[in-house]
Amino acid sequence: MFKLKPLSADGVQAAFEKAERYRLLNEPIEAESICLDILEVDKDNHDARITLILALADQLEHRMNRSISRVGKLIAVLESEYERWYYSGIVSERMGKAALHSGTPGCKYDAYEWLIEAMEQYEKAEALRPPGHDDALLRWNTCARMIRDGKLQQRPNDDFEPYLE
Repeated sequence: MFKLKPLSADGVQAAFEKAERYRLLNEPIEAESICLDILEVDKDNHDARITLILALADQLEHRMNRSISRVGKLIAVLESEYERWYYSGIVSERMGKAALHSGTPGCKYDAYEWLIEAMEQYEKAEALRPPGHDDALLRWNTCARMIRDGKLQQRPNDDFEPYLE
């Protein structure tokens, strides 16, 4: 339908700065588009890949089906095991928040499960973190506080047994 216009190699840095700005302005679709343009020109651009992961994670609450598989594929190709665990934790944390905000029956149990998964991923990242890099433990603490303050808890066992004649 439309042929996309390629970004010039000289414009990559300025475009990246715009992508970061759009993310901070809560415009993840715009940030995603810019990162895709950057990656077309510079397929190994680590910063654009990370920003794309975060922009897709920002969209999970509203575009879950579209974003979750794409973000998983991007995380899988990150070179650093620390980053793979850390960004997987961010995705799980965002899924927990999305579940919590959905208001659907059982959403608090879903949120609890996603946040526990995030905390496990953050613990794995924490074990691999570079010295002085405490992001994973800060995120772990955030998840713990969300569970505590939201009074989230594990889903009870379903002991339902249908009556059979």
